Amino acid sequence: MAPFASRRASRALYIEIDIAAPIELVWQLTQDPAQHTRWDARFSRIIPTTLREDGAQQFRYELDALPLVTIHGTGVSAGERFGAAGSRTSALTFESDGWFSPLRSGRGYWRYVPTAEGVRFITGYDYTPGFGAVGRVLDRLIVRRMVWWITAWSFDRLRQWAEAGTLPERIGPLRGWFGGPRARASACRSAPEGRTTRPSMREAPELLARLDDDQGAAHG
Repeated sequence: MAPFASRRASRALYIEIDIAAPIELVWQLTQDPAQHTRWDARFSRIIPTTLREDGAQQFRYELDALPLVTIHGTGVSAGERFGAAGSRTSALTFESDGWFSPLRSGRGYWRYVPTAEGVRFITGYDYTPGFGAVGRVLDRLIVRRMVWWITAWSFDRLRQWAEAGTLPERIGPLRGWFGGPRARASACRSAPEGRTTRPSMREAPELLARLDDDQGAAHG
């Protein structure tokens, strides 16, 4: 693989957190669009559209980025409930043609790995920045770090909801500074436990590859 491609692959985001709750509960809070948007700061609304014959779900999403700016996009997701040793997996691809979106298109996965205490919840994903050449520079300097932080912060908000029943609406970016519940991105790992480097998207589950193939066929 060429050096540039290797560097590009190594920039894929990875977030991992341990949640002391039943895997079925974590699955429900992450797979139900109405629950998903309550804890995940990357989305304001997820609207399912067409359920495809292969079981994949097409959807529209919105993010209220600023008071008068809403980012719109579309995507496809699929999930597998019965994996090896009780694990589960879901995958998605997405794209946005909104001029304000710093993420033009992307692909990623969630893994749910049973542990003695509950479940290890994992995501890996990568994306193409928006705004052309300027966007690629901003992505290297600022945006990718911010996207990792927002995702990890959201994962800890999910953990508190699943473990203690703390409603995600009570955990805002500023409320923790005033004595309320506080989510911490530092509760997550940026590489698998026991490793010093995060995996690239080449280690993504087979489900994502199938979703990529289906998307390619749909656009072919």
